[in-house]
Amino acid sequence: MIRPPAWLALTTAAALVTLTPSPAAALVTPAPSSPAAGTAPDPSAATASATPVPSSSAAPADDEGPEQIVNGTFDTGTAPWWSTGNTTPEVEDGRLCADVPGGTVNPWDVIIGQNDIPLVKDETYAFSFFGAAAPGRVAKALVQLPVDPYTQYLSANPELSVSGNDYTYTFTSPVDLPGAQVAFQLGGSATPWRFCVDNVSLKGGAEPDVYKPDTGPRVRVNMVGYLPSGPKRATLVTEKTEPVGWKLRRGGELVAEGDTVPRGVDGSSGQNVHTVDFGSVTAPGTGYTLEADGETSRPFDIGADVYGDLRADALKFYYTQRSGIEILDSLRPGYGRPAGHVGVAPNQGDVEVPCRPGVCDYTLNVAGGWYDAGDHGKYVVNGGISVHQLMAAYERAKADGIHEDGDLDIPESGNGVPDILDEARWEQEFLLSMQVPDGKPHRGMAHHKIHDAAWTGLPLLPHLDPQRRELHPVSTAATLNLAATAAQAARLFAPYDAAFAARNLTAARKAWAAAKADPARYADPADGVGGGAYSDGDVTDEFYWAAAELYITTGEKEFRDFVLASPHHTADVWRERGFDWGNTAPLGRLQLAAVPNALPDRARVRESVLEGADKYLAVQKAHPYGLPYNPPDFDWGSNNLVLNNMVVMAVAHDISGEAKYRDGVLEGLDYIFGRNALNQSYVTGYGEVASKNQHSRWYARQLDPSLPNPPRGTLAGGPNSSIQDPVAQAKLRGCKPQFCYIDDIESWATNELTINWNSPLAWIASYLATPAAPGSCKVAYTVHGQWPDGFNAQVTITNTGTTAIEGWTLRWSFLGGQTVRRHWSTHLSQDGATVTAKNLSWNKTLKPGGSVTFGFLGADAPGPDPRPERFLLNGTLCR
Repeated sequence: MIRPPAWLALTTAAALVTLTPSPAAALVTPAPSSPAAGTAPDPSAATASATPVPSSSAAPADDEGPEQIVNGTFDTGTAPWWSTGNTTPEVEDGRLCADVPGGTVNPWDVIIGQNDIPLVKDETYAFSFFGAAAPGRVAKALVQLPVDPYTQYLSANPELSVSGNDYTYTFTSPVDLPGAQVAFQLGGSATPWRFCVDNVSLKGGAEPDVYKPDTGPRVRVNMVGYLPSGPKRATLVTEKTEPVGWKLRRGGELVAEGDTVPRGVDGSSGQNVHTVDFGSVTAPGTGYTLEADGETSRPFDIGADVYGDLRADALKFYYTQRSGIEILDSLRPGYGRPAGHVGVAPNQGDVEVPCRPGVCDYTLNVAGGWYDAGDHGKYVVNGGISVHQLMAAYERAKADGIHEDGDLDIPESGNGVPDILDEARWEQEFLLSMQVPDGKPHRGMAHHKIHDAAWTGLPLLPHLDPQRRELHPVSTAATLNLAATAAQAARLFAPYDAAFAARNLTAARKAWAAAKADPARYADPADGVGGGAYSDGDVTDEFYWAAAELYITTGEKEFRDFVLASPHHTADVWRERGFDWGNTAPLGRLQLAAVPNALPDRARVRESVLEGADKYLAVQKAHPYGLPYNPPDFDWGSNNLVLNNMVVMAVAHDISGEAKYRDGVLEGLDYIFGRNALNQSYVTGYGEVASKNQHSRWYARQLDPSLPNPPRGTLAGGPNSSIQDPVAQAKLRGCKPQFCYIDDIESWATNELTINWNSPLAWIASYLATPAAPGSCKVAYTVHGQWPDGFNAQVTITNTGTTAIEGWTLRWSFLGGQTVRRHWSTHLSQDGATVTAKNLSWNKTLKPGGSVTFGFLGADAPGPDPRPERFLLNGTLCR
């Protein structure tokens, strides 16, 4: 997610040539497509884009205004139309045509336009034209301010064909403007093509085009499905206030029936709704449908494996987001592309990046990492929470065996390291590279971000980006993100690469010291040209998170004391809106609760997580759509906030074992996968109707049919009440929170993809892939002796059930690089940090109430060696 500026301007003017003298033409600099996502720009700076309607349905109103376009039929030649100097329009068969050169990068690299178009505030206009392309091509049609900030009042993407079509769009002008501009942006093609246009018209007096989303049947379900043992609820939209009957069918056969529960008007959608609860149905099957009030839901499944592919898909997203490496089509069919930003023309590359003028006197090699979102920027504060959540997903489930080497089909598969850690390392290496080297001002701090000097348009594959890349100033927030993730990486990579682990711990300590020495160096909120600003004026939460990770990894008094003294340690950090990159205190709290450590008040910390989860459960219970998130206005990236609230519930379930928290997670996923006001899934490839046009410069099929849609498992940002982009402002004005979303590639405010939105999806998917209910067993792990480089541990397994266990396998994980040296009364092996103990022939039977004991000698590693807390016996949890 990137933070866009309050304007959408190109910083360097295109070379223009006018077909007839026109002073205004020399002022024309086209605006790029919006950046991407982030905090709200000035709402007045980006107004309406329009909705295309067939010309046949756009009958002119009786009181239509006068024609605003001069010579739109080209009967008198080309004047007063102008073009950029790289194309020469001519009249052919009564149309204006031009050969568009290949090898251009941005849409505004080739333009044909007309200036001095008057607009009247609050007037609704119909903009129409005939357009053709040979070969077929997607173009951009704009009505905009012709000078900085190049505000777009209409932005459309007509898909032009060889035979040609008529196009009509409507928009309402938010300003009085005597000199607007009509522009056809035609650049961005690797190959040449020919453009023709005719009958260009712009008239007032049009009927406003009212956008109505297709929400399908009024019965809203999780289209992916429901787990047999979990909650199963749906939402019915109806005008009725009394209960109505519902029927659950499978293949036409009645499975269950009952009555709905009226819930009244839901504030987040403005709809009168009922709840349908069919949780008593547990039979697995496909093709279920739910009927109520004369409507039939979209189909769904019930089964233990309905989320079976989600973990891998949500994680595979990151490989195709990689910078600095070729994406192999053999690993991601349809998504292969050359390496981006490695210094191969036209790239200027990330291998030797200078600072912005006046910031520093050196260059850094910052190649690699993940592109943050749908653009080409890379940000430490956004990368920090993203890589943290991937590593946290692995750390939570180390003993569960669900994250393995080879399970993500990435280039590193087969190297003996779980693929999720290899993927995380790709980003962590980038974060390390952003640290200021020794001998330079601000030594040990981290540069806030690196991105293009100016915004680029859509579509634009990374390897074709010609912009100069720049390092931006250091910030305390970025430095603490590095300290936190590097400390976390130090313990997780210790069993696999001791040198990389040590490098991370050194970087974490250096970053911590630098942040303490410069605790209030904030990113400039105005630094938003070419990339988001990501400003954050309070980094006390980042200090708390970093101290927590450093304490868990080192056990040292400095970090323990900082954690205990932080106001965030005892505060209520559970915002109703959820946590994100700018609110990281919950990350520290969750880690201290979930990862074994010796914090003196850890029991209180764990209890506070249960309190936070109960808070979100209460919100969810009160919400007719089962949402654990319900502020009066939905935030940018609301879907990731919903998921992060579910992460709190999931950790509460891990701590307590109480089923209500897992049920809350499952019901929260219902919203993500279709039980919502729009009746759609927000994850590409999941559900009958799902997001597929997320804002991206290379997953841009909506703009270029030769490019793919985002890969399966990609989360859309979701409803955003602020609707900052032109498309959203045109179509969603006055929207209730749940309706403030549109699956359009140009709607960067509601429909972007980002690395930190997929990270909680991946975390939750990983959680769902691990055992839910505890088995009938108990494990006692006791350290009987400790010396400078080793320890003596004893493990006792007790069968707390009523039937005998014939043959047992117990798994657990160490915190870091500890290893087993010798063992007795068991077969024992180790893979990374995970230890597997198996029975011998003489102790294979565990009778009810019986126990077995074995022991081992371990080799210590740097840092603490807390007692493991997660044990799996024959694949089930022991508590």
